[in-house]
Amino acid sequence: DESSGYESESAGAERGGAAAADGGRGRQRRARTAFTSEQVCRLEKTFQRQKYLGATERRKLAAALQLSEIQIKTWFQNRRMKLKRQI
Repeated sequence: DESSGYESESAGAERGGAAAADGGRGRQRRARTAFTSEQVCRLEKTFQRQKYLGATERRKLAAALQLSEIQIKTWFQNRRMKLKRQI
């Protein structure tokens, strides 16, 4: 489902291995997104102009980069946290 979020593989282990406890019948985790260099470049340029995207801007960027809106949203959240750590 494109509208759902995604987690790292280790997230289940941090919560006590819930997927392993139910015999592996748990919800399948989405694999980590590997962004292309072109996608990262476009995301970084957009981030330099504006730190927050509205729904319309996010939708347009997602379509242009062939990513889901949630991937764009998550990338911007992570990038803002990276900037905060750098400062």
